[in-house]
Amino acid sequence: MKTIPSLKYTSKHEWTKVEGEYAYIGITDYAQDQLGEVLFVEMPEVGDTITQDEDYGVVESSKVASDLVAPISGEVVEINERLEDEPEFINEDPYDAWIIKVKIENSDELDSLISSDEYESGLE
Repeated sequence: MKTIPSLKYTSKHEWTKVEGEYAYIGITDYAQDQLGEVLFVEMPEVGDTITQDEDYGVVESSKVASDLVAPISGEVVEINERLEDEPEFINEDPYDAWIIKVKIENSDELDSLISSDEYESGLE
């Protein structure tokens, strides 16, 4: 499974890309592969607050509906509107198909995330 070394990961198969005080959050290549064809992505609203380790949305696929679990806390400043019309974009390019962009509330939470190497070794 493909990972990107510059990203941070969770054991719940989500990735986080930090850019200054913001973070993009999506699901990993492994997660999209396990889900199968993504049919729908339920996302929070802009202005909502997500809390680390709590559900913030759902990815529904041809196989299962899977909760999205926040890797960090913060305010949702943008959602990936492309996923509303093209949820299968997650299958095509899971590392470009971010789900939400948040303003990071507590940068210390990033320390609890794992590297791509740690994530990959957890898959074996």
